[in-house]
Amino acid sequence: MNQDIINLYDRFTHGGMSRRTFLDRLAELAGSTVAAAALLPLLQNDYARAAIVPPDDGRLAAERVTYDSPKGKINGYLVRGRAKGKRPAVIVIHENRGLNPHIEDVARRLAVEGYLVLAPDLLSVNGGTPPDEDKARELHAKTEREDMIAAALAAIPFMQKHAEATGKVGAVGFCFGGGVVNRMATDSPDLAAGVPYYGAQPPADKVAAIKAPLLLQYAENDDNINKGIEAFEAALKANNKKYTKHVYQGTQHAFNNDTGAARYNKAASDLAWSRTLAFFKENLGAPKGV
Repeated sequence: MNQDIINLYDRFTHGGMSRRTFLDRLAELAGSTVAAAALLPLLQNDYARAAIVPPDDGRLAAERVTYDSPKGKINGYLVRGRAKGKRPAVIVIHENRGLNPHIEDVARRLAVEGYLVLAPDLLSVNGGTPPDEDKARELHAKTEREDMIAAALAAIPFMQKHAEATGKVGAVGFCFGGGVVNRMATDSPDLAAGVPYYGAQPPADKVAAIKAPLLLQYAENDDNINKGIEAFEAALKANNKKYTKHVYQGTQHAFNNDTGAARYNKAASDLAWSRTLAFFKENLGAPKGV
C-alpha cells in the first residue's frame, strides 16, 4: 500500500487528527471517495481475524480478573494452560485501542507456550475499553498516560503473587504498549524481562534504574518511534544494561498485528515472535506445558 496513505493513517491513529479530516485526505490520496472507502477496511483492524488461538481452545483456562492499582481496580484477561502447576508469568500490554480481541489472542498464544498470562485493560483507569475501535482510540487519547503506566506496574506484583506463578514476570507490549513496557523496566526492579515492540523510549535519566534485560523490536519504516533509538541505545550502553535490538527490514509500525492487512508483515512477525519466545525462556525459565 502507498506509504503516504499508511503515514496518513498513522497520523490519524496516533496524532489526534479528526476522522473527518482523515477521510477527506484519504479521498485526496486515493483519488476519490469511492477509492477511499475501498481502502479503509485494509487500514482498519479486522478482529474477526484475531483468533490464531481460539477463545474456546480446550487446552486453556481463561478468566476475567481485577487487581488493585494506585489508580483503582484494573480489569484484565488471565489465561493459562489447564494443566496445574507453577509457570513463569507474562504481562501483555495493548496498543492505543485498549484491550481488544487481538491482544487477548496474543495472550492465548503465550499461554499455549506454557506461560501464565495477563492482558490488563489499562483503560480501566478511565472506564474501560469500549467495543468500538474508534471510540477506544478516542478514549485512549483522553486518558492520562502516567495513570495507565501506574496500572501496568501494579500488574507485576499481582502476577508475582499469583498461586500458579513461579515469581518471574516478563512483559511484552506493542506500540503504546511497547512504550509502557520500557517504563515498566525503568520503574520496577521486579520485572525480569521486557520485550517492547516499536515502543516509545523512556526518558534517558530513567535508564540507569533498569534491571531487566530488554529485547527491542523495531520496524524499519517508523520515523516517529525510531528517532528515539539512538539516544536510548546510548543510555543503555552507558549504563551497562543488557539488551538486544532488532530492526526488521521493509516493515511498518505495527507489523506484528495480523488483524491490520496494510502493515502486517508475516515473515517479520514470525521471526520477532520466535525471538520473543526464546528471550522469555532464557530470562524467565522454562515454561510449563499446557
